[in-house]
Amino acid sequence: MVQPASDASPLLPLNDDSAMPQLGLGVLQIPLEATAEVVSDALGAGYRLIDTAAAYRNEAGVGEGLRASGVPREDIFLTTKLSNEHQGYDEALRAFDESAERLGVDYVDLYLIHWPAPQRGRYLDSWRALVRLREEGRARSIGVSNFMIEHLRRVIAETGVAPSVNQVELHPGFQQSDLHAFHVGQGIVTQSWSPLGRGGLVKHPELARIGARHGKTAAQAIIRWHLQSGLGVIPKTVRPERMQENREVFDFALDEADMTAIARLDDPAGRIGFDPLDYN
Repeated sequence: MVQPASDASPLLPLNDDSAMPQLGLGVLQIPLEATAEVVSDALGAGYRLIDTAAAYRNEAGVGEGLRASGVPREDIFLTTKLSNEHQGYDEALRAFDESAERLGVDYVDLYLIHWPAPQRGRYLDSWRALVRLREEGRARSIGVSNFMIEHLRRVIAETGVAPSVNQVELHPGFQQSDLHAFHVGQGIVTQSWSPLGRGGLVKHPELARIGARHGKTAAQAIIRWHLQSGLGVIPKTVRPERMQENREVFDFALDEADMTAIARLDDPAGRIGFDPLDYN
């Protein structure tokens, strides 16, 4: 299990008796040729969770960055994801092997089905493959991404195995309260992608005001909101100074008034990314 350093992210317990750093780095849209340096910089700055995906086409760069960092593999929590075109039982097993080869690892800490892709009708077979990967120890934990309640109910009912994590779009402008509550009831950790609303929320005057009141930026206030809400959070950046800024969120706390003000920013129509029912 990844052990936190004294200044590292807290750990979120998972339903399989492992644990995951609450704050990590996402590498979506980072070009392959830049990824190794970004990942090495992040690990040097104290990050211990790195989140990639086959669909990002930078797994090889992530693996290079892991090795270049000098941080022991057992101290790093590595996530990657199964892409839509490789869904299915046998296909998912092959895709995992290909991801592991690109990463240069013999196991990952968390393997996710990237999207339910309901029109393909294969996420249940994919989930059964992930259960096998966990049984074999090649994926220490397994989960899903962008699954809605109906998809989660089906995989749990059909296999008896609840995902450890559901990674979804979640930010102050799209808080997904019903989904988060369902996760809590099922022992599933909610991990937020696009936690800053693709950067748009850092300009929101209310979030800037809350941050300033604590001597922090709006981005730091938003990340702190995710942490205090019990969410995992994986902001993406390629800039070392922003990596450090995003980690400087453990020395203050939002108060009840702050949390109430942020709750009022929720918009059920605030989704920025793809709708999981339509993205296949």
